[in-house]
Amino acid sequence: MTYAFPPAPIVTLPVTDSDELFPVRRIFCVGRNYADHAKEMGENPESETPMFFIKPAETLVLNGNNVPYPSATTDLHHEVELVVALKKGGKNITPDTANAHIYGYAVGVDLTRRDLQKVCKDKRHPWDVAKSFDNSAPCGSITLADNSQSLLASAEITLSVNGEIKQKATLGDMIWSVENIIYHLSRLFELRSGDIIMTGTPAGVGAINVDDEIECQIDGLENLTFKVI
Repeated sequence: MTYAFPPAPIVTLPVTDSDELFPVRRIFCVGRNYADHAKEMGENPESETPMFFIKPAETLVLNGNNVPYPSATTDLHHEVELVVALKKGGKNITPDTANAHIYGYAVGVDLTRRDLQKVCKDKRHPWDVAKSFDNSAPCGSITLADNSQSLLASAEITLSVNGEIKQKATLGDMIWSVENIIYHLSRLFELRSGDIIMTGTPAGVGAINVDDEIECQIDGLENLTFKVI
């Protein structure tokens, strides 16, 4: 038996200070995980459970690569996020065992066609066209959890556009911790090795344009940079 056409290559992320590559299976994203961002989007930051959506693995853009400005929008927004990479999965993972499932962490950006998202919200449609388009998930290399976990509780997260800081917070400002995100997500999906989770963005999201240069930082992790072309 043969394939009808060659299958797509495996999507991978580099691992900091290693020759290994991390094979990516799915990208789960958390919405409204910082209170100030939920408020700036006109939403209630006190929801009882996290809100999730999914991007295809093929939307990843590696560190340093250019991001083409997407079609069908005039309002492309940046959203910097902590990315969590899983080395093993499961169902109903408890918060106190969640860290044992984590391979490492990275810096990522959830690019959003904000004008299309507004249309989706107004019509109560899914967000796929606003969130899951090609090249919508720039992501840096993964730092192993053993080398970064102790830093994350107080780590600062920032995003700059052309050298000007637009987003700035600490990971401790997240409404749901990484452990609680994994707990809630594993009640909805059976998580697998290779899944990554983008854990939400702080306040300060805004539009980016062609020729803008983006730099994202989280203390203890490798920076993420890209240019919009």
